[in-house]
Amino acid sequence: MAKVQYLGTGRRKNATARVRLVPGTGKYTINGKSLEEYVPFAHLHVVMNQPFAVTETMGTYDILVNVQGGGVSGQAGAIRHGIARALLNVDPDFRSALKTAGLLTRDPRMVERKKPGRKKARKSSQFSKR
Repeated sequence: MAKVQYLGTGRRKNATARVRLVPGTGKYTINGKSLEEYVPFAHLHVVMNQPFAVTETMGTYDILVNVQGGGVSGQAGAIRHGIARALLNVDPDFRSALKTAGLLTRDPRMVERKKPGRKKARKSSQFSKR
């Protein structure tokens, strides 16, 4: 018998998260590790749980995540985006609550590229008049 699961893909910066929601108790498994083991920062746990708090479904789904690219913060944002998209598959009525909380919008901010003749994207060498 096939288990019910809901899929969602989330992205932020250079991170991509493939999220599966399975009915359960709210246990996270990220790249084969527990939430506390993979993300040691409590404020990022709050970020990842925002879609459940908005839709009042905290503790009703186990979250299985494959995430790659980016850093810890970008990956947390990508997981949040993926969870929000997966919750839309659970119940389309969640759309208005998730939309007003801004959880369905992909964050467009990316690292600016380095320009030629500069040390970084915007930092240039010190100006001297003579």
